[in-house]
Amino acid sequence: MFKVIKRLLLLVVVLGLAGTAVVYGVLSLSLPALDGKGHSEAINEPVIISRDVLGQAVIKAQSHNDAAYGLGYAHGQDRFFQMDLLRRNAAGELSEIFGKAALALDKKMRFHQLRKRSQVILKNLPESDKQLLKSYAQGVNEGLAQIGYSSFEYLLTGAQQRPWQSEDSLLIIFSMYLDLQSATFERDQALIQIEQQYGKHMLKFLTQPSQYQAALDGSQLAPYSAGIPKLPIPKQQTQQSSTVQSSTPAMYAFNSFAASQERGSNNWAVTGALTTTGAAMLSDDMHLAMAVPVIWYKAQLNYVHNNVKTQVTGVSLPGAPAIVVGTNNHIAWGFTNGYIDTADWVALTSNNKTWQVDEQIALPNNEAETYTLTLSEYGPVKYINGQAYALSWAAHQSYAVNMQLLQLEQATEVDDALAIASDVGIPVQNLIVVDSQGSAAWKLMGGIPGRKTPSELSVKSTDYSPLWLQNEAQRPVVKNPVSGRIWTANSRVVSAQDNERFGNGGYSLGARATQVRDRLFEKQKFVEDDFYQLQLDNQARFLIPWHALLLKQLKADEGNNAAYISAVENWQQCACASSVGYTLIKHYRDEVINITFSTLQQSLSEKNGTLSYVRRDLEPAVWQLINAQPSSWLNPQFSTWEQQLQGAFSQTIAKLSTQYGNNIQGWQWGKVNELVIEHPFAKQIPILARFLNMPKTPGFGDSYMPAVQGRSFGASQRFIVQPGHLENAILTVPGGQSGHPLSNFYRAGFSQYINAENTPLLPQALVHQIIISPKGK
Repeated sequence: MFKVIKRLLLLVVVLGLAGTAVVYGVLSLSLPALDGKGHSEAINEPVIISRDVLGQAVIKAQSHNDAAYGLGYAHGQDRFFQMDLLRRNAAGELSEIFGKAALALDKKMRFHQLRKRSQVILKNLPESDKQLLKSYAQGVNEGLAQIGYSSFEYLLTGAQQRPWQSEDSLLIIFSMYLDLQSATFERDQALIQIEQQYGKHMLKFLTQPSQYQAALDGSQLAPYSAGIPKLPIPKQQTQQSSTVQSSTPAMYAFNSFAASQERGSNNWAVTGALTTTGAAMLSDDMHLAMAVPVIWYKAQLNYVHNNVKTQVTGVSLPGAPAIVVGTNNHIAWGFTNGYIDTADWVALTSNNKTWQVDEQIALPNNEAETYTLTLSEYGPVKYINGQAYALSWAAHQSYAVNMQLLQLEQATEVDDALAIASDVGIPVQNLIVVDSQGSAAWKLMGGIPGRKTPSELSVKSTDYSPLWLQNEAQRPVVKNPVSGRIWTANSRVVSAQDNERFGNGGYSLGARATQVRDRLFEKQKFVEDDFYQLQLDNQARFLIPWHALLLKQLKADEGNNAAYISAVENWQQCACASSVGYTLIKHYRDEVINITFSTLQQSLSEKNGTLSYVRRDLEPAVWQLINAQPSSWLNPQFSTWEQQLQGAFSQTIAKLSTQYGNNIQGWQWGKVNELVIEHPFAKQIPILARFLNMPKTPGFGDSYMPAVQGRSFGASQRFIVQPGHLENAILTVPGGQSGHPLSNFYRAGFSQYINAENTPLLPQALVHQIIISPKGK
């Protein structure tokens, strides 16, 4: 019997190894060839595509078009499935791959009709831009064709690889609109619903300006002074007896609601007066959701433009023929999301003409589903609490997308970049640009509606401005301030006066921006490592008042809270991996907000609304409530506000115990906020996780501090540079260049990012080379 079992086990092992070999062999067939020679009709002169030891692509060409071809070729080899998902997501075409499971998302995207808008924009582009997009698309398709076999994602889904088209590159830019600006009009919808149910007084109370303001001119918005509105008693409560505390009406149940994820970033700069070289210095780290492969692709383009040699190094977005953030050694540029108001809901009446169009959403097996969309002259129509509203959004306008960002590659000083900024068709960003001569500047870059009075609530159709059709040309600028310092971090950057013109499209609270600003004034001279340390700053200044509040609550019962008191007293005042106290304070704040605003959240949710889009705004309101302790805001499950605050801590402990066990050491912030960067297929097929995901890493940062990090969110790149001194420049990303799990470049660079190493911006030793020559030469 023992011999039989032994033979069966051996057979299982052999079959397992054979199966692994088959899978490995199939996957190996879809690995791109990174060395060799080829020919193409799409180029005029030879193009060289090299990779360095970390997989960074280095393109050498004799023209910008040929360089675009080379970048497309590299993208097609390394990232085609990622590109495919981005274009399909923006166009609402994911169901063709994933079936009916993706229909709801596709319908949400088809609301914007971005495929049709891309086709119209492409027709109206200058011929030079059309040709560059064509060259890029040809490079993508030839890079993909070189592989010869579909990647594993297509094998698993059974989907077909569809050739890249020029319009798809415009969809990639639209995908960033969806990622960066959807929260703007969704926030406006939430504000409309709050105002309808609770009135303007409540709305102003919930969204009042905070103490954390870091505009570049130092201006402050007028503080809120209208007092705390009384929280209306829900109808369900009026039916309860005087023994209400013995029951829990649905309106008073604890309703947890998370803040909508803030697509944010940090950037800052100092002029040459504050560096040792005399060149200005820039830091940029864009905060985005993290997945495998990482969103950015490191590249260097070398080409000749108007008889001048151009070299541009930085990160590209696979699907688009541009270096998004980078340097040409004369200037360097970086972005943070602008969050000005770029959308309005227009309230429609029976006098407004509407019509319907049918969108066909393709499904597998040649099936399709019809999605009927209502349109108006102001934009697509949605019903909010039974009322028809049209969405007017910058992304729907003709100036939303173009190829003007490419002009930055030819700029030689800050003024050149500032002149370009108003005409660039991207989601509006805080551009910070520096040059080798020591200048630094800030300006809003991207599409801004020309209408002069943005509204966070709906506007009447009779008040709709035709200036929506125009891109705003007049924009504030800050160049070489007296302090020599410039910073942005998604909160208000413009002056209080300009804020009336540009509006609030979902600004962050401002705690992160104030900490960046204050850190910059702690030194008088800077080198690259100083900027890197600021990017990694996880000091928890924002939570200091919450630390004091929680400690006071705990010390009211020192006997039962001894372990918690010790953890909170020794919290290290940072989002450090070993800190249990930080976890307790952070989660306590969350539960205080949840309990305090549960009734509002419940009321809104019954009409498909939510407070999630204004949760970041609630900080000043919740402190006013804690300090004033008004009876109308007391949940009837508690007799006093002290009990309510203690209840929030009990809820904190209950949730942490459920999620992470009863051992308090399991609540260390590094475990609770562990960085988990996953491949989308690993979520659906967990057995693939260890092959596809990046290694899990203890968390060290959080919100409201420069070192932003969530479980699958954070700095998607760390970029630090002084033009003219690129030998010291830094560029790290949290993942590898290749999307193929068998590639040597699948995880290359990840460990450097996690360990905060100074990965060089410039390519290192080149280890692969492809030479593509024109056919006939």
